[in-house]
Amino acid sequence: MPADTKSNKAIMSGMRRLEIRTRRMVNDSLAGAYHSVFKGRGMDFDEVREYTPGDEVRTIDWNVTARAGRTFVKKYTEERELTIVLVVDVSASGNFGSAPMSKRDLAAELASGLAFSAIRNSDKVGLLLYTDRVERYLPPRKGRHHVLRAVRDILYHVPQGAATDAVKALDVVNRVLHRRAIVFLISDFQAPGEPLAARADLRRAMRRTNRRHDLIAVHVEDPREKELPNVGILTLEDAETGEIVELDTANPRVRKRFKEKALERTRQLARDFRSEGVDTLQLQTDLPYLPALQRFLKTRDRRRP
Repeated sequence: MPADTKSNKAIMSGMRRLEIRTRRMVNDSLAGAYHSVFKGRGMDFDEVREYTPGDEVRTIDWNVTARAGRTFVKKYTEERELTIVLVVDVSASGNFGSAPMSKRDLAAELASGLAFSAIRNSDKVGLLLYTDRVERYLPPRKGRHHVLRAVRDILYHVPQGAATDAVKALDVVNRVLHRRAIVFLISDFQAPGEPLAARADLRRAMRRTNRRHDLIAVHVEDPREKELPNVGILTLEDAETGEIVELDTANPRVRKRFKEKALERTRQLARDFRSEGVDTLQLQTDLPYLPALQRFLKTRDRRRP
């Protein structure tokens, strides 16, 4: 049997298992929370009707009221469909995973759950994959086959780039999406040098996206990126730059300093996102993501006006 046929069969088998697992999760745990948090956040104008006691003054249609000589109010209906756009970082650092699941695997699982929740509610789902360039864009559409294609691309797309540039990705989102959307920016937010979210150009891009849309940052981490094991001399390679660093993990001060820097980086990311009004969901490859996602949705639901 040809190798590519075997590969296609393996991909289809993996996709089927992911779909079954994700659909069960959506049916059991996510569907209601998704509908409660995201449905009704936008309203479509329907018609005008005569004012009745208890109607809010702000809904009065003053033009119609003046013409008719009686008070009329605007009636709105919940938006019939929303658009969910998954903006997923597929740069080289996402392939790392000390747990059974890599960061990219976790991104695909999360994206699958969000996408199946969306189509269950007759919403559209779009996908943008990026590295230091936009790798792939699937315009928002409905349907199971479209969602499966999106999740397959997250898992199996072979990137042309290795580094990360979320600014380019968000610029494309702002250019191609003409209707308000809920944009999930899923990344480990790793880049050489300063913390990614601290970059002024990215903060401007996030601010611009969050004004036009509803931007949610999903920070995917692996536990080994926050705490070193005591295994003696450890050689680390930056997946995006190729830079090699040797650390003496037997030295308690080295391990402590590594942990402190990782913790401060995570805190700085959270502060930067918060200062731009961007909600943040933090996930780890060694922990089930569903409880964290449920807590996040409940928190957003409580904050709704």
